[in-house]
Amino acid sequence: MSGIAQLLLKRRIRVSGSDIKESRITQDLKGMGAEIYIGHNAGNIKGADLVVYSSAIGKDNPEIIQAIKSGVPLIKRAEALAGLMKDKIVITVTGSHGKTTTTSLASYLLLNAGLHPTIAVGGFFQNIDTNAYLGDGDYFIAEADESDGSFLHYLPNYSIITNVDYEHLDYYKTFRDVLDTFAKFIRNTRQDGCIFACADDLNLFNLLKGYKGRVVLYGTEKTADIYPENIEFKAFSSEFDCFCKNKFIERFHLALGGMHNILNSLSVIALGLELGLALECMEKTLSGYKGAGRRMQVKSKTKKCTVIDDYAHHPTEVKATLAAVKTMQPRRIIAVFQPHRFSRTKLLQEEFGRCFDAADYIIITDIYAANEPPLEGVTARLIYDKIKKNYPDKIAYFLPKGEIVQQLLKIITDGDVIVTLGAGDIGRICDGLVERLKGAN
Repeated sequence: MSGIAQLLLKRRIRVSGSDIKESRITQDLKGMGAEIYIGHNAGNIKGADLVVYSSAIGKDNPEIIQAIKSGVPLIKRAEALAGLMKDKIVITVTGSHGKTTTTSLASYLLLNAGLHPTIAVGGFFQNIDTNAYLGDGDYFIAEADESDGSFLHYLPNYSIITNVDYEHLDYYKTFRDVLDTFAKFIRNTRQDGCIFACADDLNLFNLLKGYKGRVVLYGTEKTADIYPENIEFKAFSSEFDCFCKNKFIERFHLALGGMHNILNSLSVIALGLELGLALECMEKTLSGYKGAGRRMQVKSKTKKCTVIDDYAHHPTEVKATLAAVKTMQPRRIIAVFQPHRFSRTKLLQEEFGRCFDAADYIIITDIYAANEPPLEGVTARLIYDKIKKNYPDKIAYFLPKGEIVQQLLKIITDGDVIVTLGAGDIGRICDGLVERLKGAN
C-alpha cells in the first residue's frame, strides 16, 4: 500500500491514508506530502475521489462503510497497481514464497542495466532504501500478491513464478482453488512474452503443461533450462556455476545464502538473458544485492553470536530459512517463531510441527492475529505440542513475547545464531535483543 502511495505522490497526485500506528513508513509518506491519519475513522476519507484498500481491511472498516455510503469508488490495491502499469512493459513476480527477494533482485538488475524501471516491492528493498521507485523507462516491475486472487488484475509481459504451495487457504478454501487461480494467472501472461518458472516445484510444473506461450524453466536439475552446478555456500553468501541449455555461461557470486535464494537468483538470470542484458551486469547485481528487509536480515553480528530476522511464516519458508542458516555452520541455531494468523496455524499445524529440523533450540510464542478473530481451541501451543512430539530430543519452550529476550540472554553462548521468524511483530523482539546485546558489550 505504501509503495502505491509513493508512486502516486511522485506523480503529483494528492494522497491521504490511515494506519493503526505510527511507523517509519507513515513518517516517510508524511515527508513526501501525504496526509496520514492514525486510526481508522469514517471522516478520514472526506474529500477523496477514490479509496484504495488492501486485503487486510475488512468490510466492517469504518472508512470502507463510509465510502460505500458516500458513493466513493473502492478498488483493491492490485487494481490501483494495474492502473499504474498502463503503457509499460510489465514484469511481475509471484508465487507462494520468495516474491519479495526475487522482485527486489530483479529490480536491482534492471536498475544496474540503466533501464530506469518503475518498481513496486512488497518489502523494504535495501539497495534503494525504499519499497517503490518511479522510473522514466519502459519497464514496470512489481511483486504480485496472490493472497486474495487480486493478482489476476495484472496482464504481464514477463512473469516469474517461484512456486505454488498450500498457503492462504483462509481465502481460497481448497488447494484446488489455489491451483486454478495460478492457472488463470499463467494464462494472463501475454503470449508474446515469457514465463520463468521453477521446475523443482511439481505443482507449478504441472500447471504449465497446457500453457502455449514461452516458458523458461529454472531449477536444480539439468532437465531445467537454467540450472546451477558446483555450489559453494559461505557464511552469508554462495557461489555457483550457471548453465543455460547445458552450456556454461558464468560463475556467479550471490550475496545471499541458502538453496532457495540460489533458485530465486536463477529466475533473475533467466530474465536478464531474455532481455539481452550483459553477464557483467548480472554478476554485479547478484554480488552487490543487499537484500530485502526481514528476509534473512542480519541485525547483529559479534564474536559471541549472530542475530537474524526473517519474515518466514509458512512451514516451507521456516524450513528453507533454517536450512540456509545451517550452511553457516553455527555452533547452535536458536529459532524463535511467532505464528501468523489463527487460520494458518489451524490448517498447517502438522507441517509447522515438522519444519524445525535444523534448529537446536526452539522458542514458540503466541499467535499474531493480523486481522483475524480468534478461533476456538487454536493457539500457538498446537504448534509447540507438535514440535515436542516430533523432536523429543530438542529443547523447546513456549513463552510470552515479554519473556523471550530475557530467556535468550540466559542461554546464548559463543557461536550461536539466533533467528526470529514470523510475519507479525516478532521483529520488535529481535530489535530488543540486539539493543540488550549492545548494552551487554
